[in-house]
Amino acid sequence: MFIVYIVLSGEDIVAWIANRFKIDATEARAMGTMMVAFGYIYPLQDHKRLMLKPDTSLYRFQMFICVFPAIYLAKRNIRKKGMLELYEQEQYNNLYKWMNHKWDFIVMQAKEQYRAGKERKKPDRVVFDCQERAYWVVHRPPPGTVSAMDYGHDRMVDPNMEEKKTPDYYRRIVSIMFTQQCIMRPRVKSSVSIGALVKYTTTYKEHDPFLHACLPSNPWLTDDVTYWTLNMPNVEIPTKMRVERWTFSFGELLMDPRGRADFRLFLKKEFSGENLAFWEACEDLKWGAAETMKEKAQQIYKTFLARGAPRWINIDGKTMDITVKGLAHPHRYVLDAAQTHIYMLMKKDSFGRYLKSPVFKETQKKAIAPEPQRFTRPSLSPIILRQQEEEQKAKLAASGPVDITQVMSKLERKQKN
Repeated sequence: MFIVYIVLSGEDIVAWIANRFKIDATEARAMGTMMVAFGYIYPLQDHKRLMLKPDTSLYRFQMFICVFPAIYLAKRNIRKKGMLELYEQEQYNNLYKWMNHKWDFIVMQAKEQYRAGKERKKPDRVVFDCQERAYWVVHRPPPGTVSAMDYGHDRMVDPNMEEKKTPDYYRRIVSIMFTQQCIMRPRVKSSVSIGALVKYTTTYKEHDPFLHACLPSNPWLTDDVTYWTLNMPNVEIPTKMRVERWTFSFGELLMDPRGRADFRLFLKKEFSGENLAFWEACEDLKWGAAETMKEKAQQIYKTFLARGAPRWINIDGKTMDITVKGLAHPHRYVLDAAQTHIYMLMKKDSFGRYLKSPVFKETQKKAIAPEPQRFTRPSLSPIILRQQEEEQKAKLAASGPVDITQVMSKLERKQKN
């Protein structure tokens, strides 16, 4: 095997790094110490101190040889004639127990490598020994030795030192948490995402007044506001399209005040109206005023969660423990765990039965389908009216002197019509 090795003094390495990367001697020494700690440079005279000295101490650039741990320890045991260090002997015994079925093969490989090493020239043998030693000092450091793999290039503080809780500390913690959440967030293929977008657009296309004709007329294009009147939040009789929208998802049903009222009527008939009442109370706590937040949280606990509560809801013990601990210091989102539990319970159980219930079928039967209204003359926009006025004035100016009062009276009559 052809081997290339370079031996340099510490001051030569510092000068080389400074010249190569155009940095000062202090930075070059710090970078060289990091290279020693990671095992790229090996100290020949004091291998237990993984640092770069800017003096005449000799260092060697390493060429790592990844030796199997068992073979490496078996070869050291042969070379040392069983006089291994205490931690090495302990690892050797453990490997012997775990790999006893192939120990003959390991010893054979160790003897072969030891014999091949003895046949090399002494300088080459020393180089190989140093390389192996450097590899295991870095990757299998002795007990009590600082591992170079525990320290990154940018670590400037002691990791065991307690850091002061400054604004920068909390800002960094939030950034780390956000990054972790981004990494853990599932990613979907673009084809799946586009398919979901197409499905959503197809489903909601007829319910968008800008993409589809809305009945009885579009209030953004005409002066008729019947569409807004029929779709008021708490209208008595909803439209068929509005009722159809409730079937798309449970979230659509809860977002519509009229649909929520219909769902509340269904839950009362099933004696489970407290679930929806608890969800609405949590929403009020989440979006309500800050000064009443603590009182609302305590009132919700007494009404829905406390033992013997008048409208007690059924949640699991783990969620109850989280909620009770959070109520010691209430905030807007202290009931999120319990609210999510009740929401999923209504979505998976009550929502499906509601769509099949007589309550929903009766509402669907009474729903109205307004007829489209046809206007003989659509209302003109102010821009078009202004253009017509300008054109009329230009014609009058070109025709010669006229009676201004008559012209203005004609324009006023046109605008009224």
